[in-house]
Amino acid sequence: MPAKFLSLFVILFALPLPPATGAVEWVGTVVGIADGDTLTLLDGSKTLHRIRIDAIDAPERSQPYGQRARQSLVDLANGRGARAECAKTDRYGRAVCRVIVDGLDVGLEQVRRGLAWYYVKYAREQTADVRLHYAQAEIDARTARVGLWTESQPIAPWDYRRENAAHAATR
Repeated sequence: MPAKFLSLFVILFALPLPPATGAVEWVGTVVGIADGDTLTLLDGSKTLHRIRIDAIDAPERSQPYGQRARQSLVDLANGRGARAECAKTDRYGRAVCRVIVDGLDVGLEQVRRGLAWYYVKYAREQTADVRLHYAQAEIDARTARVGLWTESQPIAPWDYRRENAAHAATR
């Protein structure tokens, strides 16, 4: 295993387990896909929930692979029954959730397909088991050069957003 990947594993397992929280779970149908890591779920009480998929960050729609990441999530989840396990809300008011469709963790699948990064910034909020699966999925996608990993230097979405914000501020 290359040294950079080994150091990722060491960091991930040195993190503490997440604290117990007042998590919520919704079951419903995915009725919309905004991008490669955001969807809308209609629950059984006919309430719409805008959900940011936990543990991943997909390319922005204007980035290379942004549209492919969105289409992949459409293929995986749109119009299908889903369970959303939500532990928090992000700064935009979206629930941050692990989303399961037909027994498949769609965030993990986006990483496996090379259409999202494992969002290590929030790894401390995940169990060691989840950290391992997501980190390994990204390593496997990078090694196999699938999806965005076919690019020689893919730009992480958080870097892309920061760069675009800096450009916007100078205009």
